[in-house]
Amino acid sequence: MKERLQDYIPKLVLSPSFFLILVFVYGFIAYTGYLSFTDSRILPSYNWVGLENYERLWKLPHWWRAITNLAIFGSLYILICSVLGLLLAILLDQKIRAEGLLRPIYLYPMALSFIVTGTAWKWFLDPGIGLEHTMHQWGWESFAFDWIKDRQMAIYTVVIAAVWQSSGFVMAMFLAGLRGVDSDIIKAAQIDGASAFTTYRRIIIPLMRPVFLSAFVVLAHLAIKAYDLVIALTGGGPGQATELPATFMYSYTFTRNLMGIGASSAIIMMIMIFSIIIPYLYSELRTGVKR
Repeated sequence: MKERLQDYIPKLVLSPSFFLILVFVYGFIAYTGYLSFTDSRILPSYNWVGLENYERLWKLPHWWRAITNLAIFGSLYILICSVLGLLLAILLDQKIRAEGLLRPIYLYPMALSFIVTGTAWKWFLDPGIGLEHTMHQWGWESFAFDWIKDRQMAIYTVVIAAVWQSSGFVMAMFLAGLRGVDSDIIKAAQIDGASAFTTYRRIIIPLMRPVFLSAFVVLAHLAIKAYDLVIALTGGGPGQATELPATFMYSYTFTRNLMGIGASSAIIMMIMIFSIIIPYLYSELRTGVKR
């Protein structure tokens, strides 16, 4: 009896959390999916319209602009964060004296919310009060950096702010991967006369493929659901120049009162995330089984 009770106690303790997650996460996902097949507008409606919302969604120029911006933002964000994070990790892996000081400095931006990051970079990039204004006061009257006001360049300011926020976190992931490489392999390469550059390029970095994959999944997930950073930094503007799927979804659901289209865009975002996470989980589980 006592053994059976010990088996049931953990299940009883976890059951309320499991129930809440089941209802407020997966239940609401299912409800959103259902609304995407209805003609819901300002309030939920249960008139079934099938795939009509999805057809209307993919005909909207606004949605295509959000998808295009996501492609630009996501590719640059993932690439720059990965390269910068790897370089910083390699720098700290040299066991420099200031590692204890530099590591928290690099990690500090990740401790901030995206709202704080967006607001700070909005002030810094504003031509009237930020970097351009400061350079003019210092005598460089010809200096111009007004990307945040330029429709063609505004999306790149979102990339700059996001990279500043996340590169330290990626650095920590890569640093843990570097410190996990077997030191005997590195010593063997050094005995064979391999330079430090060759050792990293031919041995260490290839061994870190799982870390690169994990970093890609995390960064891609953050890029797809990016909302608060865009709202704080540019508000989706100028015009719709920095709209992303998350801001599009909010706009059509709560501003334009087209809940059905907003729900369909949310489901497509979820499919994007699942298309990244499910192969990753499959790869990890298959690797674990082989081991």
